[in-house]
Amino acid sequence: MRNTAKITTAVLAAGALTFGLSACGGSDKDAASDDSGPLIVAASPTPHAEILDYVKDHLAKKAGLDLEVKEFTDYITPNTATEDGSVGANYFQNQPYLDDFNKKRGTHIVPVVTVHLEPLGLYSHKVKSVDALKSGATVAIPNDTVNEARSLKLLASKGLITLKDGVGSEATPQDIAENPKKLTFKEVEAAQTVRSLDDVDAAVVNGNYAISSGIKPAKDALVLESAKDSPYGNFLAVKKGNEKDPRVKKLAELLTSPDVKKFIEDKYQGSVIASF
Repeated sequence: MRNTAKITTAVLAAGALTFGLSACGGSDKDAASDDSGPLIVAASPTPHAEILDYVKDHLAKKAGLDLEVKEFTDYITPNTATEDGSVGANYFQNQPYLDDFNKKRGTHIVPVVTVHLEPLGLYSHKVKSVDALKSGATVAIPNDTVNEARSLKLLASKGLITLKDGVGSEATPQDIAENPKKLTFKEVEAAQTVRSLDDVDAAVVNGNYAISSGIKPAKDALVLESAKDSPYGNFLAVKKGNEKDPRVKKLAELLTSPDVKKFIEDKYQGSVIASF
């Protein structure tokens, strides 16, 4: 039975974050600094919270870890909650995203251990292959810095566009050098890309949002990001200084255990790939 509190972006915007987190018991500071209490981990629902729930239900008790999982549907609150001590750790992001977030927000979040990769994919409800995309087709892509650049690199790797020389992890549609299909790009919040599939010709969708909507990336993607040498592995992260918290170290060991690897392989069938 899952013991997980779901917090949507809309609810958070309405100011319910403090209530949702303080309801766990104790002060906000206690969540991160009291290593005698439960380790509260902020996570995206799929696959991060599912993996954590597996650890909680099957491995944590035997290892002596009191684990509590909180689900967030946005990519901002898990880091700000980790920074202010509302939660003790988070599990939802990759290194390029974290680097960009720390730089722009002045936060001090650091990775602990990399667990898995969710390949980014291009999907469509209207065509069955990239060759079938018509000239002038509209493609939705995530609007955050890292995932937008990642999306454009995916499209470039499949020959749909060519990016200007030297473009890095901050590429935008303005950095496209060649666009033979004259694709039009619609920039939306990452969580909205999968919901836009009925309104656009195709969309680049993050793996977690694809899976949570019933899409099977390994089967349904028109094109899928390669896992080889990818810098986009998702990791457990904490505020700098908390890396040696015994609860965090214990969770890191469990998340990279053979049991978790088998769970990932069996449940996600190649749509989520263990990184250890």
